[in-house]
Amino acid sequence: MVLGVLSVIALSRRSEAQGIEDKETAIPMRDGVVLRADILRPSTGGPFPVLVYRTPYGKDNAQKEYTTFQHAVERGYAVVIQDVRGRYASEGTFSAYQNEGRDGYDTIEWAARQPWSNGKVGTFGLSYPGAVQWLAAVENPPHLVAMVPAMTFSSYRNFFYAGGTFDVSWIEWIWEDIVPDMRVKQDVPGPRSFDEASAAWGKSGLLMEGVLPLSKMDALQGLAPYYYEWLRHPVDDPWWEWADLWGKYGRTHAAILNLSGWYDEHYGSEGATTNFRGLVEARGGRAEKTALLIGPWVHGVKSTGTAKAGERSFPDTATIDYDSTVLDWMDHYLRGVDNGVERRPPVRYYVMGADAWHESETWPPRSSPTTFYLGSAAPGKPGLLGEALPTAGTFSSFVSDPGNPVTDKYAENGGAHDYRDLAARKDLLTFDTAPLSTDTEVTGDIGAHIFLSCDCRDVDVWVRLYDVAPDGAVWNELTPGPDVQRASYRDMVKGRQLLRPGQIYEVQVVGPVTSNVFKKGHRIRVQVSGSFFPYFSRNLQSGELETVSAKVRKASIRIFHDRAHASHVVLPVVR
Repeated sequence: MVLGVLSVIALSRRSEAQGIEDKETAIPMRDGVVLRADILRPSTGGPFPVLVYRTPYGKDNAQKEYTTFQHAVERGYAVVIQDVRGRYASEGTFSAYQNEGRDGYDTIEWAARQPWSNGKVGTFGLSYPGAVQWLAAVENPPHLVAMVPAMTFSSYRNFFYAGGTFDVSWIEWIWEDIVPDMRVKQDVPGPRSFDEASAAWGKSGLLMEGVLPLSKMDALQGLAPYYYEWLRHPVDDPWWEWADLWGKYGRTHAAILNLSGWYDEHYGSEGATTNFRGLVEARGGRAEKTALLIGPWVHGVKSTGTAKAGERSFPDTATIDYDSTVLDWMDHYLRGVDNGVERRPPVRYYVMGADAWHESETWPPRSSPTTFYLGSAAPGKPGLLGEALPTAGTFSSFVSDPGNPVTDKYAENGGAHDYRDLAARKDLLTFDTAPLSTDTEVTGDIGAHIFLSCDCRDVDVWVRLYDVAPDGAVWNELTPGPDVQRASYRDMVKGRQLLRPGQIYEVQVVGPVTSNVFKKGHRIRVQVSGSFFPYFSRNLQSGELETVSAKVRKASIRIFHDRAHASHVVLPVVR
């Protein structure tokens, strides 16, 4: 009998922790389209603060994959888990990202009006569920109090594009994550699950990404019309304004925790740092109700609890509890819990190499911008990377061939990898410092100023940063993407400007950001190339855009390092 009573009590407590779930709740949008959500809330008490999670990946899948929802209910939140427009249970037509501002606003305000809601709403999520938060926040929904957008973007310039090159990895995302559900809805042949699509991608994905012109890749025709719409709008087209956060940070007063990883997707660390700085500027130079958290992680919630990024391992202290990080932020700003969130320094970042967490009142932390000049080099023969300004007039050259581009063999595997084999290629240049005499911390924004000429109308400039260990291993310090600039878009304000063959131009690369200690005895390596395929489109070098043309041509690229045209990188060295 005692055992029976204990069992009843245990069941009652478990039921209370699990709470109440309202399935397939209809939420009307302003245009009459109905989106559907599952509502979780505690079984007793209320009204509750509400957390909204919006996803294109299926609300049912989200509950299977993540524990945040249940932990939120246990802390006293109602949770709205919604399929975005045109996905799974929701009505309407899916057009990636384009409806999320208005639909997010409408969902937040709907949640604030419900009888089980106390009117205070927070949002959270990573990647696409991170982007939808920002797109809604700049619409300024009155009841949005707090948000934790993780591993997401700041601007289409570094999201759909990277330095003017188109991000071809969108093909894989649409193919694996979006199109299977569309095939089910339209009852058309082809892979109908992620696993089936992933298996098919393994056989033909590289071929899809290699099609020229990009608009002729027809595997997504009829299933993802928005992809072909993107291709019709180059990076300097004002059409993209809807996908830009720059200059809009003053439109929200929500408490915002920006979270990313050094090996996040190419837009992640740039997005988190740029958004944090934009909020600080919009809030009068104060980190008011905003914070920045960056660890040594790849893309995804699971990575934040994993002490490894690619082939690079870190101590267990490099991990965080994602659920607690999100809910502690919400507890303070939505429930008024005095948990110390606002008393901590607003910036917390992991310094790789030192394997330590650092805190700061600002981002970037104080550093000394240190110039490293590129010396004479030849394909397969590294040049010197040093602090002395060159005195002799000279240049180094290589031939870039879009038909045989420099290829990232680790494109399918995020994180740090050993890229030592690249130095032997004939279509790039490598520059190394001497072995470092002391540990050297580089934390913050990395800049590159490359003076070049070519016998072509356009070229991409990739400037990649590596840590060369004494054993010869060459570790990348960031995911490819922030470290490229298309020469014809060297001044985005003026739009596309083709090159005159033989004329010298200065091309600046301003996107990379990292935090790493280059240990004593290691070398700092910079590598310059004209391509880094397959996740980013190839510059045809003919002057025509790869979205509409397949006309490629080889080009001879000269990198100058004379006194008047001293190509260099600027590293934020923390003394």
